[in-house]
Amino acid sequence: MTDPIAIPPTDTPRIALGGFNHETNTFCSTATRLEDFTLPGPYPGLLRGAEVLSGLAGSNLPATGFFDEMAAAEPVWQLIPTLWTAAAPSGVVPADVFETICTELIDRITEALPLDGVFLDLHGAMFSAGFPDAEGEILRRVRAAIGPQVPVVVALDPHGNTSALMVEMADALIAYRTYPHIDMAETGRRSFALLRKMVRENWRPAKAFRQVDFLIPSVFQPSVIEPGASILSQMLELEAPIASMSFFPCFPATDFVDCRPSILAYADEARDADAAADALLAAVNGFEADFAGKLYAPDEAVREAMQIARSAGRPVVIADSQDNPGAGGSSDTTGLLRALVAADAQNAAIGLIHDPETARLAHQAGVGAVVRLAVGGRSGLEGDAPFEAEFTVEALSDGKVLATGPVVGGLQINLGPSACLRIGGVRIAISSRRAQMLDLSYFRAVGIEPSTEQILVVKSIAHFRADFAPICAAVLIAIAPGAMIVDPGAMEWKHLAPGLRLRPLGEGFVPQNAA
Repeated sequence: MTDPIAIPPTDTPRIALGGFNHETNTFCSTATRLEDFTLPGPYPGLLRGAEVLSGLAGSNLPATGFFDEMAAAEPVWQLIPTLWTAAAPSGVVPADVFETICTELIDRITEALPLDGVFLDLHGAMFSAGFPDAEGEILRRVRAAIGPQVPVVVALDPHGNTSALMVEMADALIAYRTYPHIDMAETGRRSFALLRKMVRENWRPAKAFRQVDFLIPSVFQPSVIEPGASILSQMLELEAPIASMSFFPCFPATDFVDCRPSILAYADEARDADAAADALLAAVNGFEADFAGKLYAPDEAVREAMQIARSAGRPVVIADSQDNPGAGGSSDTTGLLRALVAADAQNAAIGLIHDPETARLAHQAGVGAVVRLAVGGRSGLEGDAPFEAEFTVEALSDGKVLATGPVVGGLQINLGPSACLRIGGVRIAISSRRAQMLDLSYFRAVGIEPSTEQILVVKSIAHFRADFAPICAAVLIAIAPGAMIVDPGAMEWKHLAPGLRLRPLGEGFVPQNAA
């Protein structure tokens, strides 16, 4: 094979683009399969070559922002789209699935040589059997294929668990700034700006990498609430005189040594990158005690929502935080559904409950039918079970919907055969494919108008806030059975860094084999 280091640069810069995206919850039982990456669902499926550009066009994704910005800023440059795929968060990525996709990605990048730059759209919290630091392994293979001179810029989710290997193998790692992630495409545009400088000026930034000593519960990480809003503001001030800064509050459900919040700074001079990273680390540490908030039991959340709704005039949102499919949850637990029915809640809706069998039976029965069904509860989680009752089939759908909200707006989403069931004053949005309830259009796909409901229960941790906040009167965070445990200190960790505090101001992790 030709040594990529020896290949001369081209007159017209050639830039390869690729993506392989998964957020892995090592504590959840939801299997990750090859078809989760290849078939359309909450993402477009596996796209190759020109399909990457057409399949992601108009979306709020980093790859889209990158290729749009490149076309506008450097229309003569040659973009070589290789492969892009993403799957909904779930359990460990099997070795054969990882190898199948990663091998094709590397082969396509290698076939595109000679290259002047590489952009990758990754997540940062993928865990594969054999490679706990899956992104580190992807980047190691990319670097081996293209050599040390070709610049590599990577867009990452701030829920990435950043490793030293990732930092070493890439010239720049750039996280979305917001949670909910409304700036994914913007992150792609920022990534192109840095890569453009590297290509045009043969510039490489100095790097500063810092890791935080405590885990932050996901429900208290959003940048639209405190202390996340203040941290984002301070980071933007620190970033102004340097090239780039990123804060990764991390994904606290991936059991390996680099699961922890981190900070990255890039600058012309090492001293400037170090100073910015140290200042932001001090700010994050200063907010440690503030990563807290009110958490409701299901019955308590419903009672509070009903009380607020009596005079609010707008919906009250309850986040079913521990069953968020966007963090590996099964999206089928029934704790909040039971609480709504037990309280005789009126003008209430819950979704999405992932239950292909119930969707099939609803389609078989038809609109208007009253059928006895066992809804959800099939994940086997302790404390959860199917909810059996008689339901009215109010609406049916093929589940194909154009997302319109600020997180994934512009993407064609396939929820699979879907239905709206009603029991008393509660409507249930049933889907055949797992998808986080982060877009108002998902309720509307089954005939539920969310703006006219009094209570909306959403299987999401925070992404719902971007589209739902403008229509809602209040947000309550509920704790019901689910695979994404809100309190990291309650999880059975085995591989974290010794001494890492398992929650803000909590006790440090002690390895099981420690004396």
